[in-house]
Amino acid sequence: MGRQHWKKIWVGSAGNMVEWFDWFVYASFATYFAGAFFPSGNPTAQLMNTAGIFAVGFFMRPVGGWLLGRVGDRKGRKAALTLTVSLMSASAILIAVAPTYAVAGYGGVLVLLVARLLQGLSVGGEYAASATYLTEASDPARRGFASSFQYVSMTAGQIVGLGLQIILQRTMSDDALHSYGWRIPFVVGALGAAVIFYLRRSMLETEVYAEDTSHAEERGTLRALWQHKREAFLVIALTMGGTVAYYTYTTYLTKYLSNSAGLSKETATLVSFTALIVFAALQPLAGALSDRIGRRPLLITFAVGSTFLTVPIMTLLRHVDGYWPALGLALLALVVVTGYTSINACVKAELFPTGVRALGVALPYAIANALFGGTAEYVALWFKNGGIESGFYWYVAGCAAVSLVVYVTMRETKDLDLARVKAAEESGESSLTTAS
Repeated sequence: MGRQHWKKIWVGSAGNMVEWFDWFVYASFATYFAGAFFPSGNPTAQLMNTAGIFAVGFFMRPVGGWLLGRVGDRKGRKAALTLTVSLMSASAILIAVAPTYAVAGYGGVLVLLVARLLQGLSVGGEYAASATYLTEASDPARRGFASSFQYVSMTAGQIVGLGLQIILQRTMSDDALHSYGWRIPFVVGALGAAVIFYLRRSMLETEVYAEDTSHAEERGTLRALWQHKREAFLVIALTMGGTVAYYTYTTYLTKYLSNSAGLSKETATLVSFTALIVFAALQPLAGALSDRIGRRPLLITFAVGSTFLTVPIMTLLRHVDGYWPALGLALLALVVVTGYTSINACVKAELFPTGVRALGVALPYAIANALFGGTAEYVALWFKNGGIESGFYWYVAGCAAVSLVVYVTMRETKDLDLARVKAAEESGESSLTTAS
């Protein structure tokens, strides 16, 4: 892989890391600020309220996917990536200065809600713009490896957030963290986004996009996307199981270990932090493997593992009594999830032609995340509050089973020429046809 390819991947990944630091910090620090914005009472109910606002951000992602996907296809991947990080910086600042319930009643909740809406817009476009950029900027024979850095950077953002949380937990009292300490990571996120904005202004456009000859008026339009509706529905279906499993074992895991298993917040945070470091290291290895054996074997392995292992893993996690057993089970779960996360970015980008690639990835992926990923934590807490927490385990397994059917029937995409995807489709090949 050439030096220019690495430079593009580095800049795209660094921005993605800050984007997802800001996005995940909301979830990882929710246990500290949940009581600041809602009346005192049932801690689970307070977490449900903050999880509800977390989910609202996901429901803005289809809007962000459409808006910023359109920008990415019409104005370029660079323009979309610069805009996404600007929106994320603004949202982080809003959360950092949001007034508490004691100061402004539900006025603080309103500020929190607006911030999450902006984050939803930003991330709705960031995922697709980043996935498209990393896929197009890489060597065709190493697209799986290169695009795996999307989840390396996403996970790195969460690792940095959890690392900061661990530092704050060890240098500040619990009362101080609940009072004002939870605001610190949002200030850090806003400053980081400002740095990335500067870097992205000088980033290079991908050659695939620069050399695209499709009609400018058709780029990034819903009409153009509708011509690839089968691929769009395929993205929703193949995302369903992966996004539920991913958010279950990343953003929800810390709260599950502390709120259900009874581990201390510090221990639960350390488990997630350690597991995510290993998880990030696995992504390039799995991505490189997909360049050799194909995308479908990894996706199928994930779906089979998630379908049959989710219930026992979650059940055992519910009864862990220390750091090491919790870490072992978390790592097992994340190894399974790697089959999806390491390659899902390039698989989706490989389905669409250049002129509609960003929108084609963004909108259906954002819809799937709004319906399944963004609601995973809320659904989990809903089952817990209803006294049937194990119902959530079966829900996660069921979503994986649905995606398994899709993975088995879809065609292989690793050898597709990104500049000629449209020509292949017009010749009669279907994205739903199983590779021979």
